[in-house]
Amino acid sequence: MGSRTFRIILIKPSHYDEDGYVIQYLRSMIPSNSLASVHGLIAECAEAKVLGPNVEIEVESYDECNTVIDVKGAIRRIREAGSGFIGLIGVQSNQFPRALDLGRQFRAADIPVAIGGFHVGGCLAMLPELPPDMKEALDLGIILYAGEAEGRMDAFLRDMAAGTVPPIYNYMKDLPEMAAATYPILPRQTVARVAGHYASFDAGRGCPFQCSFCTIINVQGRKSRYRTADDVEGIVRANAALGITRFFVTDDNFARNKNWEPILDRLTELREKDGFRIRLMLQVDTLCHRIPGFIEKAARAGCTAVFIGLENINPESLMGAKKRQNKIWEYREMFQAWRQAKVMTYAGYILGFPTDTPESIARDIEVIKRELPVDILEFFYLTPLPGSEDHKNLYMRGVPMDPDMNKYDLEHACTAHPIMSKETWDRVYADAWTRYYSDAHVETIIRRGVASGINRTKLFDTMAVFSGAARIEGVHPLQFGFVRRKIRTQRRHGMPIVNPLVFYPWRIADFVTVAAKWWKLVRRYRAIMKRVLADPNAETYVDEATQPITADTASDFVEIYADRIPDTYGAPPKKPAEVAIAAE
Repeated sequence: MGSRTFRIILIKPSHYDEDGYVIQYLRSMIPSNSLASVHGLIAECAEAKVLGPNVEIEVESYDECNTVIDVKGAIRRIREAGSGFIGLIGVQSNQFPRALDLGRQFRAADIPVAIGGFHVGGCLAMLPELPPDMKEALDLGIILYAGEAEGRMDAFLRDMAAGTVPPIYNYMKDLPEMAAATYPILPRQTVARVAGHYASFDAGRGCPFQCSFCTIINVQGRKSRYRTADDVEGIVRANAALGITRFFVTDDNFARNKNWEPILDRLTELREKDGFRIRLMLQVDTLCHRIPGFIEKAARAGCTAVFIGLENINPESLMGAKKRQNKIWEYREMFQAWRQAKVMTYAGYILGFPTDTPESIARDIEVIKRELPVDILEFFYLTPLPGSEDHKNLYMRGVPMDPDMNKYDLEHACTAHPIMSKETWDRVYADAWTRYYSDAHVETIIRRGVASGINRTKLFDTMAVFSGAARIEGVHPLQFGFVRRKIRTQRRHGMPIVNPLVFYPWRIADFVTVAAKWWKLVRRYRAIMKRVLADPNAETYVDEATQPITADTASDFVEIYADRIPDTYGAPPKKPAEVAIAAE
């Protein structure tokens, strides 16, 4: 018998902007680990000939955040192969409308389509019935896949090839172990579309904490599962063979990975003995500095930046969100520890906890600017994401939530706030970016960075992006990229395709206006950088946030939040020896 081809086209969907155009750039900022994981699993199945010795499995992978999806071309290639399917991978709630629109086009051509990701898994894990958008997907003949595919991809491919697939695969109660799991890997040309050529891998999945706004714990579980140091070395070597040595480690909290030390030791060995130019971006919690040697080993292994779930500094808000592990007296010491290791810090900050007001948010941001030496602060709405405890509680109580999943991107108010109106909440979100990234504070951040020895170019570039993305282009920095694309014909289902004579003049004006705003911002920041570097005392700069924490510092926090510290939160330190509070 002659050989035949089974073609699989994987797509990580983006989502829509306010005008209904796909948010897409020539180069995106964040790599998709879900895409890499599924690509790696299918590549393994292809090598193993799981569909038979005469069937060649061919896989293509695209991230729509940086790639224009040629729907007609994909349909043609699958038809030419004679069999195959479209996999819409790692679909988050805000990406589900775009995934449906893509799926609708492929199903109209009778091409099989499967959707997986956090929206499908989270809804099946937490809700008593399917939401309307998932029912619509089933009505279109789209297959829904919930859970992880390690150890199951071969069976799934056989079902797809035989046409015997059920409408829903639900493995949410059967999460696989990660030791010896398949390597997440993408072709170099796919990785090259991410700024800095960053790939990704997960060294662990799951999280032991119970934050009510989080979906990780309900999709990946509260039981943490880990890769071994051998597995991580294998991932790094496989990518290095493609010329890729920069990685975003997607663990929600790498500091709680029980294998963190052997993994970091192995990466250090690869850097120092084998000459691998490894660069890492990690996600950690606010107590990571209490783990002996963690920060030092992370820096030695190649960590140049960390994302920290600060979330809030108001103790009442932290308690309400079950974020009991975050303690405000710890923050300065933690940020200073990363700064001492010359690692740039990013912190996420959530706006809209039930007790938040415009005044309290403004106060909290000013406290952060003055008291905490964080470099990059990014803001989010408190959003009841499907798959979170917050969403489930609102759903079960019948509390109104915005039905448009495209808005569940942490940049929109999706339910009512008990104190602030929607208009006020929106204004607070916009004001937060302006307040933190004022020119005066940008200069402070640069001065702290220069004095600490943090890479100046990286700090400057990142600060410009996080300062300008929301204010200039109306997208969150994590969705940002370089050179925005707006494809006239790729517009949200139900919205009209604009006449070319109208669209292109508008698009040119839009592009020029945005470019001019970026030019002004960069020019202004360069002037600030030049002024800082011209200061003969730049390398000895100190301010309140860069000073060691003392009992007086803790008392200052207590005074600021005296009316908002619940008795159950625990008393702050009263003397220097008690300043270092141990992790729970």
